[in-house]
Amino acid sequence: MPARVDLSSISPSIPLGSLDGRYRGAIAPLVDHLSEAALNRARIQVEVEWLIHLTEHEVLPGAARLSETEKDYLRAVVTDFGADEIAELAEIEAETRHDVKAVEYFLKRRLDAATRVLGENAGIAGGPTALGSDRLAEIVHIFCTSEDINNLAYSLLVSGAVREVWLPAARGIVEDLTVMAEEHAEVPMLARTHGQPATPVTLGKELAVLAFRLQRQLARIGATEYLGKINGATGTYAAHAVSVPGADWEAVARSFVEHLGLTWNPLTTQIESHDWQAELYSDVARFNRILHNLATDVWTYISLGYFRQRLSAQGSTGSSTMPHKVNPIRFENAEANLEISCALLDTLGATLVTSRLQRDLTDSSSQRNIGSAFGHSLLAIDNVRRGLAGLDVDAATMARDLDGNWEVLGEAVQSAMRAAAVAGAEGLANPYERLKELTRGRRVDGPAMREFIAGLGLPPEVEERLMALEPGTYTGLAPELVRHLR
Repeated sequence: MPARVDLSSISPSIPLGSLDGRYRGAIAPLVDHLSEAALNRARIQVEVEWLIHLTEHEVLPGAARLSETEKDYLRAVVTDFGADEIAELAEIEAETRHDVKAVEYFLKRRLDAATRVLGENAGIAGGPTALGSDRLAEIVHIFCTSEDINNLAYSLLVSGAVREVWLPAARGIVEDLTVMAEEHAEVPMLARTHGQPATPVTLGKELAVLAFRLQRQLARIGATEYLGKINGATGTYAAHAVSVPGADWEAVARSFVEHLGLTWNPLTTQIESHDWQAELYSDVARFNRILHNLATDVWTYISLGYFRQRLSAQGSTGSSTMPHKVNPIRFENAEANLEISCALLDTLGATLVTSRLQRDLTDSSSQRNIGSAFGHSLLAIDNVRRGLAGLDVDAATMARDLDGNWEVLGEAVQSAMRAAAVAGAEGLANPYERLKELTRGRRVDGPAMREFIAGLGLPPEVEERLMALEPGTYTGLAPELVRHLR
């Protein structure tokens, strides 16, 4: 075979996966939260805030307090973290062969540069800056194991991704679905239980069921606690207590974790136990599965002709060989991405709750897939929203379907017969069996159903009510039930 161009050598590099390739636009906001670069920025943030926290609260005897100018300088190391800093950190890690140690050295470089950047007199009351001193440099990463930094960084990353990117998108699709449910609350539709014609509903009520289910999961996800800890190599504050025995280290740790906007976990091994992550990923996976149910139901309604798909303004190709087709690709794409997302989330939830004895590194590799798990979910949400926005309801097709299935009124007739018998009417025995004989296994049209009703001997007001009934009006309280979404 002739030699080919080695695609792995092409610059700029070609993405291996679809999320960073053809679907990058849909998931790009997650890069600011769940990429490797975002992880390193969050690590720097934790290290900077720990340094400020210890000096600001005078935890370490002899440590200099920092001026507001010095604090701003340190926090700017986080906010200014960009392409050049990413490259510099990668160079340091190539030497250290340790990602968190590289972050420590990176921050110490910034301390060394502080005097040059800020000038000599940037400290308290215009005094000499402390940032470039060896004494202050020793506070960077003091009393910390790598996992003290990592667990807090991941909590910040995941909470940011969920609150700022995923939840707004998920809430958006629920709002879209709610609006559709309200708009079509009174549009009658033949139900299908076990795939067979069943008691009619309304399209809006069925959409509302799915919206309500998704709402419940969003409420759980919105209430997630993001836990964190900073208690040393095996969760005992041993180095802290022996080095500075006068400090209330639990109070220091708790106040720091809460300063970051997280919930303090008081009891851990070397790692924060990740139970909150497993709980969150389970809830997100459940949301995914309900959304998958929506996608398959809408796909089926399209196949039945209840929805028509609009072509985009630019036009679209439904099939490479059958020009008449408009395929429901948005919903099929969503199904695939939801399944991949759930597989990753399930694996994360199962893996992260277990750590051998006081620490192993299985969580380190696992957590690097959090971005992919949320990315596939976010992509699916985007596809479903686009798919729903391109649908028109074909009420006429639904009406024809209803009119072809008058037998679904059998439930109404036999139930009315039972109620009339309970009220004292005579001659209405065996209502279920009589309706079964009329309807099971065969179609019944309007005249046949009304003829049957007329021959039952029902009380006049009951007969009048049933004679006026049609499949399209036999929807009970369905239109009113949609109000439960607001």
